[in-house]
Amino acid sequence: MASAGRTAIASRVQRVLEQWPKDALRPNLQFQDAISKRLAAGSLAAPRTSFPDQTTRLAAELKQVNALEALVQNKFARKYPLSKRTMNPRWNPTYFDDLLAELEAAPTRSWTTKIANKLKGMFRSS
Repeated sequence: MASAGRTAIASRVQRVLEQWPKDALRPNLQFQDAISKRLAAGSLAAPRTSFPDQTTRLAAELKQVNALEALVQNKFARKYPLSKRTMNPRWNPTYFDDLLAELEAAPTRSWTTKIANKLKGMFRSS
């Protein structure tokens, strides 16, 4: 029974990881790889966590899979939408739009542009 439960959990995790978006900022460090490695080690639960029995371990792993599925489906973004006031703070109404533009542009920048931007940030004049 435990083996069947573990197999079902593993297949659900694989489905979630296929839907998970790739990280363009860190292409060599993907969330999918970290979770797959933990799953290959035999458990989705934290390695140092001790469980009294197999049923408790499977229940904990099931909760983690449910959380992953909720995140990949944007369940919480729909359940708790951010207000316009939150997304456009008075102190800088375009802050989040600028941040999003910066995050989208960052992976395509050349090495020299990255260094130039870093130096500009270090020697900013008031």
